[in-house]
Amino acid sequence: MQALANWLLARPYNSVLGLVVTLLLPAPQITSGTIMVLLVLAKGARLATIEAVIAAAILAVVSLLLGGSLASVIGLTAGTWVPVMLLAVLLVTMRSLTLTLQVSLIVAVAALLMFQVVVPDPAAFWQPYLDEMARIISQNNLALNTELLTADIMTVSAVLVFWLLSVSALLFGYALNEGMTGETGRFGRFRDLNFGRVIAFTLAVASMLAFVIDAAWLQNVSFVMFVMFMLQGLAIVHWFRAEAMLPGLAVVAMYVLLPFLQVLLVMVLALIGYTDAWFDFRRRLKKRKGSKT
Repeated sequence: MQALANWLLARPYNSVLGLVVTLLLPAPQITSGTIMVLLVLAKGARLATIEAVIAAAILAVVSLLLGGSLASVIGLTAGTWVPVMLLAVLLVTMRSLTLTLQVSLIVAVAALLMFQVVVPDPAAFWQPYLDEMARIISQNNLALNTELLTADIMTVSAVLVFWLLSVSALLFGYALNEGMTGETGRFGRFRDLNFGRVIAFTLAVASMLAFVIDAAWLQNVSFVMFVMFMLQGLAIVHWFRAEAMLPGLAVVAMYVLLPFLQVLLVMVLALIGYTDAWFDFRRRLKKRKGSKT
């Protein structure tokens, strides 16, 4: 991976080619987004923007020659590169990975609230997407029940997936940049991530209010915030590995099992992360470990 990162930064046209190719791969939000973060951190936002514009222009020309839609190219490039570029710029500006991820969480929750205000009928908004999913499932004989996908589930899932993909691209790009520069922890380390008690308290208040007034929109906000704490749970797992309190094989096994035990593992990680936000297990363990030496 480091060799690839070095090649991407060796010449401007390597970076442009990398952006174009990875945008056409599966999960471009992570693959192409990671390169965008790397470019911003290594070259600055200005040069990264210029190279992104050139890459988008190449894709637009190719798309028009092949009879494609210019609007789809613009939507793909903007939706993939702009969010991660903003996160990377925010990281450089704040010089703190934890603060950047905290802001990303707040912005994602604000976007969820805005969607629920701007879109008065979420069911009507998501129906075309559900119809398309039903068509694809029917054509491929997939054993999926689209009746379980309600408007609320689609809204919550969209926010969580978009946030997780963007944050993953930021973390991967940051890790590649650290590997190249050798400046480990320049803006902080992922394993030290803590969303903090303020956000944890906000979640607790939102959850109680959602229960008392029985508001669906507030339940959605509470659920999204809780699931986002899975990122802090992952950070704790990596902290235990770094402190030699957990074997590397256990971390690998967790990532291998994640696609198969999605709901269970995500909920467990979220619970660990949320509890840690209140009690700061890592600090306590460090203090206890230090007192024994």
